[in-house]
Amino acid sequence: MTAKKPNSAGSGSPSAGEPLYLAVGSLRRSHGVRGEMVMEVITDFPERLKPNTKVFVGDSHQPMTLAGTRFHNEGLLVKFKNIDTPEDAARYRNQQVYVSAADRPKLPKGQYYYHELIGFDVVDEADHSIGILSAIMQTGANDVYVVTQSDGKEILLPVISSVVLDIATDRRLIRVRLIPGLLDESDL
Repeated sequence: MTAKKPNSAGSGSPSAGEPLYLAVGSLRRSHGVRGEMVMEVITDFPERLKPNTKVFVGDSHQPMTLAGTRFHNEGLLVKFKNIDTPEDAARYRNQQVYVSAADRPKLPKGQYYYHELIGFDVVDEADHSIGILSAIMQTGANDVYVVTQSDGKEILLPVISSVVLDIATDRRLIRVRLIPGLLDESDL
């Protein structure tokens, strides 16, 4: 029941929780004299970034096509079609690179993209409502679900097998076990 980093840009989303674009990288600086750029990779699937892949750059989601990619010690070196000089490349410095969410790779059973889970109802083992999953935090050891209750209070639940029991995507429901001491009775 693991989730993958969403890397999503919520702008233009057709429905709650479904972004049109997913961020895959962040352009840092130009590299060399042929218009290449250093890109920090922020996707779990860098192998999909290959020549002739259509990407979208910046907040305006400008469509561009990758002419070439190669791994570099600082990330990925990318070359866009029609960007042939360091000056041309410099215009895109500090911009995000996106792919269409419709083109995202399918995940194995039991794995989800973060944005797919946001908005799910969270219930305990007896089906009592706890709240709505409003965010997912990455802590290093494990993710943490931020559950917002009807009164606006937030509960933090570690995403570990002893706490997250089941995710029913068809019902948009996450069933959890509340560990004694994790919450005060006043939190529920």
